[in-house]
Amino acid sequence: MLLPIFLITGYNYRVIENAVHGIINGRDPLPGFEDLIDMFIDGIKVVIVQIAYLLVPCIVFIIFALIASQLPDFASVAIMVIGCLITFVLFVVACLLNQMGICHMAYNEGAFTKAFAISEIKKVVDDIGWFECIATYLGLIIITVVISAVVTSIIYAIFMVFGISGAVLGADPSGIFILGVLFNSAITMFIVGPYLSIFNSRSIGLLYTMQI
Repeated sequence: MLLPIFLITGYNYRVIENAVHGIINGRDPLPGFEDLIDMFIDGIKVVIVQIAYLLVPCIVFIIFALIASQLPDFASVAIMVIGCLITFVLFVVACLLNQMGICHMAYNEGAFTKAFAISEIKKVVDDIGWFECIATYLGLIIITVVISAVVTSIIYAIFMVFGISGAVLGADPSGIFILGVLFNSAITMFIVGPYLSIFNSRSIGLLYTMQI
């Protein structure tokens, strides 16, 4: 299971690498799916960076949860609300710094330590603008969710029509609905997901170049 995940993550890293070293309009061709060992290693590095950045908001949330568990009801709820708000802000910042850190690593020839050079990464974000970075990152999330939802809705609508038609004719529609779920999963996993992933990786890489 981990092998394809690391390979896909490694390929997305190559897309970012192309973007941060390429031309500003992002018309460079996509990298080839080759040198699988290097791609696998790059994928591992990226996953480690992602986990490391997300540890901070996770730890903060756990601390608030532990404190809340020792307090009476009203105080416990208040602490958890505050903790969730702080965790959400930290999560957004961590995700942004994580993406910029991966871009910074790619820009510096894959130097792993550059992904955690917080002062340098902060300067990159400062030069681009925090609002622009956060707006772009949230915009990419919205685009991804909307496209995925639209594709899923269209597929389910088509299979629902087939299912209802089959039921009218006296056939069991459960098989058609199950086929629709499997078809949607395949389309999402092998077509929509990879293209959206490449789009997001290239967009983040091009965002990074705005400070260069």
